Amino acid sequence: MNRFALFFAALLFAALSPTVVAAPETLPKKLNWQTNLGDPIFASPEAVRGGRFRSFITTFPLTLRLVGPDANGSFAHYLRANALALVDFHPNTLNPIPMLATHWAFDEDGKTVYYRLDPDARWSDGKPVTADDYLFTLEFMRSEHIVAPWYNNHYSKVIVEVKKYDQHTIAITGAVPKPREELLYEYGLRPTPAHFHQLDEQWVRDYNWKIEPNTGAYQISKVRKGKYVEFERKRNWWGDNKRYLQYRFNPDHIRVKVIRDINMAYQYFAKGELDTFPLNSPRFWHKKAQGDIYDKGLVGKIKFYNDVPQPSSGMYLNEDDPILGDRKVRYAIAHATNVQKVIDTVLRGDYERLNSQYEGYGDYTHPGIRARDFDLARANTLLDEAGWQERNGRGIRVKDGRPLSLRVTYLSSNHSDRLVIIQREALKAGIDLQLQLLDPSTGFKQILEKKHQIAWMGWSGGGLSPVFWEFYHSDNAHKPQNNNITNTDNPEIDRYIMEYRRATDKAARVRLAHKLQELVHEQGSFIPTFKVPYTREGYWRWLKLPPWRATRTSDSVFATMGSTGGLFWIDREIRQRIEDDDLEHAKPSLIIDETWRK
Repeated sequence: MNRFALFFAALLFAALSPTVVAAPETLPKKLNWQTNLGDPIFASPEAVRGGRFRSFITTFPLTLRLVGPDANGSFAHYLRANALALVDFHPNTLNPIPMLATHWAFDEDGKTVYYRLDPDARWSDGKPVTADDYLFTLEFMRSEHIVAPWYNNHYSKVIVEVKKYDQHTIAITGAVPKPREELLYEYGLRPTPAHFHQLDEQWVRDYNWKIEPNTGAYQISKVRKGKYVEFERKRNWWGDNKRYLQYRFNPDHIRVKVIRDINMAYQYFAKGELDTFPLNSPRFWHKKAQGDIYDKGLVGKIKFYNDVPQPSSGMYLNEDDPILGDRKVRYAIAHATNVQKVIDTVLRGDYERLNSQYEGYGDYTHPGIRARDFDLARANTLLDEAGWQERNGRGIRVKDGRPLSLRVTYLSSNHSDRLVIIQREALKAGIDLQLQLLDPSTGFKQILEKKHQIAWMGWSGGGLSPVFWEFYHSDNAHKPQNNNITNTDNPEIDRYIMEYRRATDKAARVRLAHKLQELVHEQGSFIPTFKVPYTREGYWRWLKLPPWRATRTSDSVFATMGSTGGLFWIDREIRQRIEDDDLEHAKPSLIIDETWRK
């Protein structure tokens, strides 16, 4: 949708959007209120509170806002992890469990859920979380002042109404009926502190660095721009004694330091100045993570298999680019991308080939979608058909005097060796891939502004079912600051996306999801690369874990926050002994946990 169409849609939205209902209502009779306090706890009663945990990011955040321009950087994970949902999902059983709501009930209309709010829930500033904060969420997310088109759309066309029955009872209604197992997720809502925000045309600027109250265990306590952000655990946090929150989030302080180079970050870790380090990269797992600190048992290594939707890692091709607007060229690039060679060489066979953007969603994942194979003959045929028959002195294809040169934007030097192989193999088909390494904040901003040609990146997986509108509906094409970074604008895909969003039963949604995955595959604007069905991490041995170490859906064993995080704790005595070089020789520690391996 172009800017004129967006303006016209905004006029329609102003005239037709549902009204936020603020007046108390009368609850329907005979609601079947449900809760779940019977699933096993997944944190250890042996956990000890206290200590300081030190982690890192490679770029300083551009904002502390949760929405609006530049709010989707890597640091946003910390902010969103401290914004609890009404209902979460047990990380092993996948059953719903209470969070900010103690109970829930379903309406017969198939699209409305009633919630009883936990009267104990508090914001960081001590004010209670009430129904008014959920009413304000709808007003806030629909406001043009937040400059967030995706949220404007979602909270008007998907979430259509919030009703207040009393200060601790609400109902949320979505646009269409859905299976009950998905209603709690699809139409979930987080509160927004109405007492904190002033919505006006200056909101984005005025709230860029303001620290919003949250409902989680931690709050930002110190910000040194360009250097670090520090969190402090709340004293007497309201969630400390709740069944699925107790024994979790144990460090008193968390410092997230900016270390722009991943290799330098590893040096900090090896010196004991960071507590953990991600070792998913084969280069770190096989080459870096060795030596005295491992041999003496001071640092351990863990490989933990999980069962989660896979991040959609790959190459995102911007269809608005004159070269990439040709589907045959997009297919040719896919056939000239030798992913398997990267896996077999620099990745040491550790990773697996990702076949689509939607793996790991159970029945929703199309079993027949396969990534296009490396096939130079097929790539050459497609490029010839697309009019790129000539080659220059370097062997690069030329059309109308323009070389087939494309910029690949990526955000981590750790991926350089992978992309060099991709670059060399593509050149065999006459495709010149020019590698552009950018600082993560700068690069991600460029991609969201749709100023890239090819983006080498991944979106985190999640949820109970795939999402398509954000990535592929034309409403999000040809405009910045949304997830349709391929600028896909296909009326057939649009039609099936809207059918998928309106579908009311799981069988229909699965069928439509499969059809959409076929259409996305045919579009050819996403080239899948790798999947990693585990997490690998190094950690100083003063960090302790429960006997089960992590959960089925843990994407990190040592996550500090979030729905599966906060399971570890710090043994301060062992830490002091290690730092004083007063720990007896321990055996090397390598843990391979295949409990959830599929």
